[in-house]
Amino acid sequence: MSKKKRVKASIDDGFQPELVKNARFEGVFEIPVIDKPKRIFIPDGITPFSRRNEAPTDSEAIGFFEIDPTFADVLRNPQAYVEELQKFSVIISPDCSLYRDAPLTVQIANVYKKNAISHYWQSMGVGITPLVRWGSRDTYTTDVLPEPIAFAGIPHDSIIVISTYGCIKTKDDKYHFEAGLDACLRALTPKIVLVHGAMPEKVFGPYLKYAEFHNYPDWITRKKGGRHG
Repeated sequence: MSKKKRVKASIDDGFQPELVKNARFEGVFEIPVIDKPKRIFIPDGITPFSRRNEAPTDSEAIGFFEIDPTFADVLRNPQAYVEELQKFSVIISPDCSLYRDAPLTVQIANVYKKNAISHYWQSMGVGITPLVRWGSRDTYTTDVLPEPIAFAGIPHDSIIVISTYGCIKTKDDKYHFEAGLDACLRALTPKIVLVHGAMPEKVFGPYLKYAEFHNYPDWITRKKGGRHG
């Protein structure tokens, strides 16, 4: 092997361009587009990916509302899970964290990663319901970026999933969550919104007339017999 080939072989391309070789892209940051689901699926519950073998029925959605290391292998090698995920009725997009205090570049990269994997799985016949996740104000406004990056590549007038779990603990958390929710509904005009975690009236009340909302408790609350997370 030549020196040139040895150097090339040692490069680890973490963005895995093969995932998006047939994708459409949206916006100046070229975020991969997630297509509208071929059918609207409203699950009976959301089972965490790490507990997927415990999903009680085929009417469950599989979600990634766990700490990122729990599904790190999925992010590194989404191809390896295609055959297994095809067995479930619907998979929610990977929940790549968008921390408000993370550099904006990292937040943009995680939006890209979420959509790239979702697109790839869709192209392989996996049923995907798109997750919308926003972080700092710059991800859901045009104060800094030319477009709200959190909503790039998400289908309009369709179904989306959002999560409040761990996102509405403090006054500041609630402010950013509600501001992002308002921006999300305006930008995407979804017909159906699946909400993972608590759905307090103070936050969601003003928006319930704009879409059909369905609420799902987080896994721990659900196992304890509670209604909300």
